[in-house]
Amino acid sequence: MATTHDRPPMTPSHAGAPSAVRIWVMAARVRTLPAAVAPVLVGTSLALGGGHFNVLAFVAALLGAIFIQVGTNLSNDYSDARRGADTEDRLGPVRVTAGGLVPPSQVLLATYVTFGLAVLCGAYLVAVAGWELLAVGAASILAGVLYTGGPRPYGYEGLGELFVFLFFGVVAVVGSYFVQVQALPWEPFVCAVPVGLLASAILVVNNVRDLDTDRRAGKRTLAVRLGRERTRGLYVAMLAVAFLCGPLPWVLGSMSAWLFLCWLALPLAISVASVVRTRVDGPSLNGALAKTGMLQLLFCLLLSAGILASGGI
Repeated sequence: MATTHDRPPMTPSHAGAPSAVRIWVMAARVRTLPAAVAPVLVGTSLALGGGHFNVLAFVAALLGAIFIQVGTNLSNDYSDARRGADTEDRLGPVRVTAGGLVPPSQVLLATYVTFGLAVLCGAYLVAVAGWELLAVGAASILAGVLYTGGPRPYGYEGLGELFVFLFFGVVAVVGSYFVQVQALPWEPFVCAVPVGLLASAILVVNNVRDLDTDRRAGKRTLAVRLGRERTRGLYVAMLAVAFLCGPLPWVLGSMSAWLFLCWLALPLAISVASVVRTRVDGPSLNGALAKTGMLQLLFCLLLSAGILASGGI
């Protein structure tokens, strides 16, 4: 999803075509993986600060989140190509199915394999933390598939940001805490809010960039529904609310003012927000997309450090 420059459409016969490894890295959209890693770090820091840590549960939760992210990306690549949403005039990086780099059947098989690995991670977590995680894992995978797949993909109806907030914010943070502690206090839910907002902001930049091509393809993302200017305003508002919510547990009397460490990421937030507010060209918005992912990871690392310094819950 995130890259720092445009690429022309490519085909296997294109001179200088990328290697097989490079193609699958492109398909997996490795630059999006901070959105999967960051919430697990926050949820685990809440548990670790309180003296609870299960290394195998942490690894399983981290790998499960990564596999769900990659599976979602592969499913999106396959489904968008089938629906004709990835055209040659899009400003983002080439998609491997639409670009003819990988046969659709192979992308679909890779999707199944990746989600299967996520299921294996989830099976261990169910054994450790209880059957409740079975429903959470199934819902997460289903959400990944139905983003652009199925008869009525919710990503085409302007609901993508909401689902990203829920699954890469609330579910990921709270779930990562729960597998360590098997308890559900209010703090993980509050800490999940800024994480989910920043994850959703990544998708907002993506949809601002692709607004014109998505509209022509009949893809009614939130950006298409709101228009460019209002979506830009939404992006800035999401960043602002995320930073305001970071220290909220301290305001509510739970943790210490160390939570304000996350505000050290403000210069990066201001810089990337300026680009999103003023630029319309592909390279600039691709760069903003990559930097929004970096912003989320940096924010979550700093928030996690603040949580640990506070002694957790």
